[in-house]
Order: sequence, then C-alpha cells, then structure tokens
Amino acid sequence: MTEWLVKRFVRDYEDTADPAVRTRYGQFAGIVGIICNILLCAGKGVIGLASGSVSIVADAFNNLSDAASNIVSLLGFKLASRPADPEHPYGHGRYEYLAGLVVAALVLTIGINLTLSSIQKIIAPTPTEFSGALVAVLALSIAVKLWMAVFNRTIGRRIDSDTLAATAIDSRNDVISTAAVLACACISHATGIELDGWAGAAVGVFICVSGVQLLGETISPLLGQAPSPELVAHIHDKIMSYPGVLGTHDLMVHDYGPGRQFASAHVEMAAEADPMESHDLIDNIEQDFKEHDGLIVTLHYDPIVTDDPQVKNMRNWIAEQAREIDPRITVHDVRCVPGPTHTNILFDCVRPTDLPLSPAELRERMTMLVQGHYPRSIAKITIDESYVSSKQ
Repeated sequence: MTEWLVKRFVRDYEDTADPAVRTRYGQFAGIVGIICNILLCAGKGVIGLASGSVSIVADAFNNLSDAASNIVSLLGFKLASRPADPEHPYGHGRYEYLAGLVVAALVLTIGINLTLSSIQKIIAPTPTEFSGALVAVLALSIAVKLWMAVFNRTIGRRIDSDTLAATAIDSRNDVISTAAVLACACISHATGIELDGWAGAAVGVFICVSGVQLLGETISPLLGQAPSPELVAHIHDKIMSYPGVLGTHDLMVHDYGPGRQFASAHVEMAAEADPMESHDLIDNIEQDFKEHDGLIVTLHYDPIVTDDPQVKNMRNWIAEQAREIDPRITVHDVRCVPGPTHTNILFDCVRPTDLPLSPAELRERMTMLVQGHYPRSIAKITIDESYVSSKQ
C-alpha cells in the first residue's frame, strides 16, 4: 500500500536525490500522519469518555499530540526546503533536524503526562466500562498504527530522514501502548481486577524511555556527529580509485541537513608529476562527487616524493610504528630535511579521538621511536585529530 500511495501522490518519486522530491516525500508523510491521527483521536476519545477509561482517553490525547508532531514534521520539511540566502549560505536543511527534536520532546511530554494521569488512577481507581465498541476501536487503532510505523520507516529510510525515523518509532510505541490498554481492559473485564491505571503507567514509562532515546538521536546531528562509516569508506574508496592518487587523509564532513553535506580532504600525489595534470585530476574527482553523490568536496593537493628510496623506506617504517601503537593511527606528509649536524624528520600523525594517549603523549612516544631508530635526527611531529569515526 505504501508503494501505491507514493506512486500516486509523490511526483518523480524515484529521484530521491532531488531535494524537491525529498521535500514532497516528507510533506506527504506528514499529511498522511495528520489524517490518520485525527481520526484515531476522535474514535478513542468518544469510546474513552463513554467507558470512563483514563488509559483510552490518554491514548486519544497521544494520537492528538502525534497529529501535532506530524504538523511539526510537515513544517520542518517545508522550512528545510528553503533555498540558501545571504544569511544562511548553506541552506536551511537543519530545520528538519529541529523538527525531529521537537517530535522527540513531544513524545517525552506525552509519556510524562500519561504516567502522571495513570498514577492518579492507581491511587483513586474508578470502574471502566467494557464493550465491543471499545475492543473494535483499539484493535483498529493497533492495525492503523502498525501500518503507519512501517509507512514512516519505509519513507524515512528511502530519503534518509531522522524526523520520519522518529515518527516511525513513535508509531511503534503507540502500537505497544494501545495493545497494553486493550489487553488490560480484557483482563479487567474477565477477572474484575482494575488494571487500567497500571497499564497506563507502564505504557507511560515505556514512552518516556523512547522519548529520551529519540532526544539523544536527534540532538546528535545538531551537535556535529561524525559521518557514518559507510560515507567515510565511500569517499575514501572513490578518491583512491583514481589513477595517480597515492593516499588520502584529513577527511572532514560538515552536515547542514539531509542532502546538504560538504567535505574536504587531502589527496597525496607524486611530487614529480606535472602539477597541472594533478590539479586537473583533483578537479575531476570533486566534480564526480558533486554529480553522482550530491556532495560538495574540496580536495587539497599533497605532493609526495616517490623517487627517493630513503624517504620511502622512512615513511613505511614510521607508519608501521604508528600502527603498532594503535592500528587506527595514520601518518602522512613525511619529509626529510638533512643538515650539517642533524636531520629534521617532519610528519603529521592522525590521532583517533578516543585514543588513551593524549596528543602530547603520542607525540612523545613517536618522537622517541623515530629518534631512537634514526641517530642524529630531530623529529618534528604534528598531531592531527581525526574528524571521522575511529571505530574499527
């Protein structure tokens, strides 16, 4: 059904790399959510008030707040689609992250309110009327919310949207909470034991936990989280696939919202090659990323001496020593400057952010290794911090 709706209501639905198509996906998902949640709220509200069930009434307000969340998501996609302007040269894509943050906050608020109202029902229990209409409405709600969870998850993955991912999790929570309300209503009717308040409290706590998790997941990109290992590997592999590229390092990725990522990296190439040809190759790599990945990449040319066996052997030995300290440590820009009394050995060492050794300790460790292996040398080492995930 999701595919049928997408094909019918999302124009150019296959071109998900197009920001305009991505916005249409997000707006369509928001409209579907608003319609479904308002209908569910009305149905549960009538049944909940008629039966005197605090958990069903709370579930109805949960759907109403979900509709509000859908409106926030809709506005988030709309605002995120605004073009760049002089005050925001990188566009407004982070509005989508902010929308996800608001949705997460609403989920947490719902959980807290549901828990508090349920505690009041536990302290002062009141009988709940059981009926076939109650069972029918809750069962229908479970089916609709289960479909909405799949619907939002499918579209969220298709356009890589954290906001829709949060909405999918919220719909999943609604399935669990409504199922718990229905189960307790049936048990209470069969046994006479009043479980309405306890069911509401358990559901409220579950929603609170999910809300806290969602807050963490939506705050992370706003704080500048590391790019995914898949994106890092893709950038690295594409750069290295070009003939003449000897290595790449110092990758940095800046995220200004979905589909609005900028990256920079250093590319090592033979110093003996024609600089005009090297420059042309770098331009081609940058254009490749822009055309096929929608990624604006700026590459810095690092010339590497390849016709000096002594420097080559030195580079290999230093890199090996660094890997023995930690396999994730890399070395680049190795240079050798001989002098009348000593030889300066200069290089950069990229330190993973979670390395137990501090930058100063790593520099001291590498200095001792280099100067111990190369007598009459002075190691001048620059410690670079890694701006991508250092997990193996």
